[in-house]
Amino acid sequence: MSKIVSPQVEFGFLLQQMKAATPEVFSPDGKFLNLLEGRWQEFGTPREFTSPIDGSQLGWMPMLNRDAALRAVHAAKQEASAWAATDLDERKRRVQDCLDQLRPQVDLIGKLLMWEIGKTYKLGFTDIDRAIEGVQWYVDNIEGMLGQRKPLGLVSNIASWNYPMSVLLHAVLVQALCGNAVIAKTPTDGGFISLSLAFAIARRCGLPVTLVSGPGGELSDVLVKNDAIDCLSFVGGRYNGRNIADALAQHQKRYMLEMEGVNTYGIWDYSDWNALGDQLKKGYDYGKQRCTAYVRFVVQRSLFPQFLETYWEAIRSLKVGNPTLVDHPDDKLPDLAFGPVINRQQAEDLDRLYADALKTGATPIFQGKLDDALFLPDQDRSAYRAPRALVNLPRQSELYFKEPFGPIDSIVLVDRVEELVGEMNISNGALVAAVASDDEKWAARTAREVRAFKVGINKLRSRGDREEVFGGLGESWKGAFVGGKLLLEAVTEGPAPVLGNYEEATLLPEKP
Repeated sequence: MSKIVSPQVEFGFLLQQMKAATPEVFSPDGKFLNLLEGRWQEFGTPREFTSPIDGSQLGWMPMLNRDAALRAVHAAKQEASAWAATDLDERKRRVQDCLDQLRPQVDLIGKLLMWEIGKTYKLGFTDIDRAIEGVQWYVDNIEGMLGQRKPLGLVSNIASWNYPMSVLLHAVLVQALCGNAVIAKTPTDGGFISLSLAFAIARRCGLPVTLVSGPGGELSDVLVKNDAIDCLSFVGGRYNGRNIADALAQHQKRYMLEMEGVNTYGIWDYSDWNALGDQLKKGYDYGKQRCTAYVRFVVQRSLFPQFLETYWEAIRSLKVGNPTLVDHPDDKLPDLAFGPVINRQQAEDLDRLYADALKTGATPIFQGKLDDALFLPDQDRSAYRAPRALVNLPRQSELYFKEPFGPIDSIVLVDRVEELVGEMNISNGALVAAVASDDEKWAARTAREVRAFKVGINKLRSRGDREEVFGGLGESWKGAFVGGKLLLEAVTEGPAPVLGNYEEATLLPEKP
């Protein structure tokens, strides 16, 4: 039987559900709107938005210009003082109301994320579920962590497209819970549809949230440098992050800038290959389009045969395909490792990086193929790429120092521990790393030499939330650390200094 798109996830059906749940997001003729000045308005200059799943058109992004973004910022700032004066119990009540209204929409949001950013249903569901349960933890525990700290005012959020719920929405709701007004920019590459649904619910619950779409060149300066902005939460690339850090240092604003680094996995005197195989599979969630994806494996040369066998067995079993397809209308959605990357342009850039690596002398050791049975016969596959891996990557290769943000792994072989540590530290700081060894005491000692914020011993590490602090070392992070009590401190002020990875000259003192 040929594959069909499951009726349960057909986009037109999902869009009708969204219109029924949050009709205020749409203009009378069905265009998406922006949320500014307390209401849904302004579709700006509509820009066609297509799905990475099959290239189909999902709608038109409502792109605002700089003047409209300024209006949004100034209106959001005007809400800050009244909200800061709102009693914590009332803020908790409104955020709790928002969470309670979001829970019935988890299934819809998870399915919208499939079409918007190419997640499998399982990962889309997990994204929104983690956001809700993460914020719930803060609602339940905020009083013991917040103390007498006061909100900063207006917090601006610019985030990448890959985790619009568990990163962006989560941050926005916690920031509001702490007493801040909040403005967020929808990621240009996807997420604006599902975020619009979530922000509509938040606004109905009386939370001072604003959501705008627009080109980075038009909106970024307004959302970063404007005097009305008191704090910036940014998730994105190092180039933009460095420029933002320089700008904010001059403006003396609070900030949390999460940027990429090359996350590495070092392997030395190791024998638990079954456990590593499971981690390799898990590490391919969402096609490695994560800031905490492990894309570089530094392996003791004598262990390379066992590593290669383990890698082959693990990665060849991964299924990559269209996440919406089933054999029969009543079938469950498939359990794929991942679907498309975010768009055709990213897929082509991965091809460019891979070709450059081969041209400079790298050796391919794995090159997966897409299975026709996991696609519609004539569908657009331009955003799909199977896993690939390289060994002996030369230093002149662009990929040597770069996070590919997609399904390409590189393996580096070393003969001495000093080489292993050096090759794990090639990106001047990372968010996560791991060291695998049968000698866990040795691994723990070696982990202290690795320039990553979190280092797993014989296991992967992730961003985490709730009780666990998150940040980065070196060029992978600038500003306040987040997670647990530190997330609350990052968006409030009090007598203690804010902990983070600041340049010494720009460390911000706390107000008394």
